[in-house]
Amino acid sequence: MPKMKTHRAGAKRYKVTANGKIMRRQAGKKHLLGHKSMKRKNRLSGSVEVFEGNIDLIRKELPYMKYSR
Repeated sequence: MPKMKTHRAGAKRYKVTANGKIMRRQAGKKHLLGHKSMKRKNRLSGSVEVFEGNIDLIRKELPYMKYSR
């Protein structure tokens, strides 16, 4: 049986924590930053956990999540 391939774009977008949570970057901090307040930009800079409705799709992209750290 051949190995499954990892979706490389997904591997770059998501990080898996030691407890198995999938983290992603917060959206909204790439452009149009002039009118956003500093408080809002700081809040957008962190990582957030992926919504549970999307986890099944991401697991298909990352078949070897145990090693995706």
